Amino acid sequence: MDPLLLGCPNVAGSGADAELLAAAQVALNRHGDVLRELGRVFADAGHELFLVGGSVRDALLGRLGNDLDFTTDARPEQLQAMLRGWADALWDTGIEFGTIGVGKGDDRLEITTFRADTYDQVSRNPEVRFGDRLEDDLVRRDFTSNAMAVRITADGPGEFHDPLGGLAAVQAKVLDTPAAPEISFGDDPLRMLRAARFVSQLEFTVAPRVVEALVEMAPQLQRISAERVAAELDKLLLGADPVAGIDLMVQTGLGDVVLPEVGGMRMAIDEHHQHKDVYWHSLTVLRQAIDLESDGPDLVLRWAALLHDIGKPSTRRHEADGGVSFHHHEVVGAKMARKRMRALKYSKQMIDDVSQLVYLHLRFHGYADGKGAGRWSDSAVRRYVTDAGPLLPRLHKLVRADCTTRNKRRAARLQAAYDDLEARIAELAAKEDLARVRPDLDGNEIMRLLDIPAGPQVGEAWRYLKELRLDRGPLSHDEAVEELTKWWNARGDQTV
Repeated sequence: MDPLLLGCPNVAGSGADAELLAAAQVALNRHGDVLRELGRVFADAGHELFLVGGSVRDALLGRLGNDLDFTTDARPEQLQAMLRGWADALWDTGIEFGTIGVGKGDDRLEITTFRADTYDQVSRNPEVRFGDRLEDDLVRRDFTSNAMAVRITADGPGEFHDPLGGLAAVQAKVLDTPAAPEISFGDDPLRMLRAARFVSQLEFTVAPRVVEALVEMAPQLQRISAERVAAELDKLLLGADPVAGIDLMVQTGLGDVVLPEVGGMRMAIDEHHQHKDVYWHSLTVLRQAIDLESDGPDLVLRWAALLHDIGKPSTRRHEADGGVSFHHHEVVGAKMARKRMRALKYSKQMIDDVSQLVYLHLRFHGYADGKGAGRWSDSAVRRYVTDAGPLLPRLHKLVRADCTTRNKRRAARLQAAYDDLEARIAELAAKEDLARVRPDLDGNEIMRLLDIPAGPQVGEAWRYLKELRLDRGPLSHDEAVEELTKWWNARGDQTV
């Protein structure tokens, strides 16, 4: 085994440490060519280069990808001059913060000049100050597990630098800050949300002093832009254990600032699941939705699973028989989801998709609560498919994940009912195009048959024919013409 990562005097000699360092050596060897080439560029120019931060942590954990982070004593303008002849592509969008982006083959590199920033504790924007020492750069980082470095030379990876105990933190799977957490989070409150994200992504726990600081300093998240918050929430939700990350947010008060509707579901008892409150039911649905993913993490599905019941607290009613109801919570929840995601500056498509899934998630219960094989008419099945549109595969997963009852007989009945509904959908789809339910006559033909110009009346006629198509299925051309004529003649006002 190459001893370069193992022979550093500040690394403990335990077997567990050796295993982590060996895993890192294997991960870095996969990038050996680009590391050696880059090391030669910097050595020839007389500058130091270190792999740093999350890249070192991920190498230790065996999860290193093609995005590599480096730090150096070279200044940004020197970096550009050094790398211009070597890189396949260069980006300078982060140059004011000392960062140059580099494309080389399949790898995406970010190289940043040593930083020794100071913060005003009011905004999250640092007073950028370039440093001259690796140690000063490492101590300003968010967590000790991200404050390690590996020297890169013309021979590849060199000695391992761990002045702040990052290896021990990775070994223990604990998030702690290099300095007091109050200082670290005061410098940049986004680090608090990043803690929740790392709990999800890395399945780490959080040091007690960090938890205390999160509780005390959660309101400072208001200093962070909506776009940055949304980016962290997305990374959290796409992690290996988003439930743990969400729960840390809620328990510490971070969620009250950035996603209050989720914590607001606590203690709102679900009428279908008396053994748990709506909050834990929703987290269970999120976990079960993840289990149903077939093509990798699905951000839309995960957001919909998390938010599908946020309308319950505001619709909870205590009934005369002692029960609890949440009538129309899917309608209220869809509006709440839309409002929250707009505030977080999500795209229109993302907002539409998530809110529509929230709106539709309860409709299936009208099918499951029916009797016999014909629980829904063909018309109702067509409307279910049409309203879901391209979201139908996600809706299938969300509805199945929403079954969290401990009653095995009830769970089996719900799953069997949904099997039946999917079979009905497949049966109808074999006979007609359910993916694009459109009227049997288009707008041009409507105008010709009714002798009217383009305008609102054409739209009314088109919508009437679409409703007819949903109710009765495909019509022949003659049947469609006959129905359109009857509808037109029955109208009281036909003036154009």
